[in-house]
Amino acid sequence: MTKLVRLAVFAVAAAGIAAAQTKVGIINSQKALLETAEIKKAQAQLEAKYKPRQDQMAKLQQEIAGLQTQLNSRKLDAAGQQDVTLQGQRKERELQRLQDDLQSDVDRDRNEILARTGKQMQDVVAKIAEAKGLDVVVDAANTVYFKPALDLTAEATVAYDKAYPPK
Repeated sequence: MTKLVRLAVFAVAAAGIAAAQTKVGIINSQKALLETAEIKKAQAQLEAKYKPRQDQMAKLQQEIAGLQTQLNSRKLDAAGQQDVTLQGQRKERELQRLQDDLQSDVDRDRNEILARTGKQMQDVVAKIAEAKGLDVVVDAANTVYFKPALDLTAEATVAYDKAYPPK
């Protein structure tokens, strides 16, 4: 064998040995986080917080439907039709503003919660990896195949709930 071929064979063998010694863990980070008690509690709090606004939007939708029914009945004169049409347009604009505001507020609250809890989950996963002597933890969403024995998802959720119980 030439020197170059021997060097290439040695490099491949060394890479194989290094890869064989690497300890890997897998986590579905989204599932692990969404199943924590803190996220479940936050979800319930968000639903309660925004329910009055959702109820207000539902009421507006019913009012708009009622106005549409009036228009479709053809029992209104021209002035009545114009008045009902204007009312409907005002209510639709109000509904759109409420929907936009609600979506913006929900997104802001959700992003704040996910940013905080996501950082905390990273800390939990790092502690689990250190305790297990893992070299790398990969998100399951980016993994084509893995043995179920490598999955840390449930363990991470339990460890998170223990480290960060809902207040």
